[in-house]
Amino acid sequence: MMGGTATEIAIVGAGIGGLALALGLHRRGIASRVYESAPELKELGVGITILPHAMRELTALGLQDKIVAGGVANTQSAFFNRFGQLLYHEPRGTYAGYAYPEVGIHRGRLHTALYDAAKERLGAENILTNRRCVGVEQDADGVTLLCQETTSGAALPPVRAAILLACDGINSAVRRQFYPNEELAFEGINTWRGVTRSKPILDGHTYIRIGSIKTGKLVIYPIADNVDGQGTQLVNFTGEAPLFGRPKNDWNKPAKLEDFLPIYESWRFDWLDVPQFLRNSEIVLEYPMVDRDPVERWTFGRVTLVGDAAHPMYQRGSNGSAQALIDARVLADLIKASDDPVAALAAYEQARLAVTRKIVHTNRTTPPDFINIKVEQLTGDRPFDDLDKYISQDALRTLSDNYKQIAGFGQHDVI
Repeated sequence: MMGGTATEIAIVGAGIGGLALALGLHRRGIASRVYESAPELKELGVGITILPHAMRELTALGLQDKIVAGGVANTQSAFFNRFGQLLYHEPRGTYAGYAYPEVGIHRGRLHTALYDAAKERLGAENILTNRRCVGVEQDADGVTLLCQETTSGAALPPVRAAILLACDGINSAVRRQFYPNEELAFEGINTWRGVTRSKPILDGHTYIRIGSIKTGKLVIYPIADNVDGQGTQLVNFTGEAPLFGRPKNDWNKPAKLEDFLPIYESWRFDWLDVPQFLRNSEIVLEYPMVDRDPVERWTFGRVTLVGDAAHPMYQRGSNGSAQALIDARVLADLIKASDDPVAALAAYEQARLAVTRKIVHTNRTTPPDFINIKVEQLTGDRPFDDLDKYISQDALRTLSDNYKQIAGFGQHDVI
């Protein structure tokens, strides 16, 4: 266990990673306090998929039942071309033999489950909102966290801690202190994310990928069941299209349907009218597909970076939150096991940096929907009469399995 003159662990950021880390430390008998810039925590955003390796971490925190009840378990994943033809499908979660389910859920509902658990177990007094980090200082004995009140800009009393764990996301203020000249990496891909109400699509438990980034891509999956008592589901969608030369967008700004609907206007299949599905949207947000180039170092003495603050990755493959949850567990284990907090933070970096760097690069170059890209190339982006003339199902399965292994949720990785 940690020693030293300062005993508190300061966590900057009360997102999914920060709250999971606080809960994981608490589970190991270690106290921490969380500092969040938002004045209050609200149910924001759209959908998120919790893959088996993410569910493994949430199960260890005692949250599986609540998450399964609040979302929709996926039975399968299916890949289609932009003409609505099935390319490949495979079972998912427990239906694929994993010990843990794969669940689509509203991100706000997942966040609330973590927040409620943290307030109950740590005490609400240890999750402080309206605290914007403006600087970190450290010396031989500890760390000083400098905060302002977010709403007023007023300086708050400095916080002294033994170590500081930065979970403050892709625009991390702590990371900026160590990498002041860093820019977001933007490759000219724009995304639109939204939520709509729909009768179940296919079996109502399928994660669907249609098309490819070359000609427009759409990901669709349910995140809440029977929202009206008549079987209607809340369904999440994400659209992607290349927009080279367009200025970067604000993060999560409201979007206009007419900005992206033309991409999908011809997508009318016997199993889904995509334009109508999109027109039924209740909320649509727009943001650029961005990440950051991997860095060589996350840990600086008594300060380290966690989750998106450490390794922001493209919002593909449902793996950003999973990697933050794994970071949290690995870091909590190492802090528990060590008498030297500085050594624990260094060991965490050693354990996680190379693994996540590979995932960042894979999400850029051969993401899970590489199956769609490959088939599009082989068929000349035309409807096919027999896909086996171009590529076998075994070859497509190999593409899918390769991503899972790199991302850490191959069958042998999640037990």
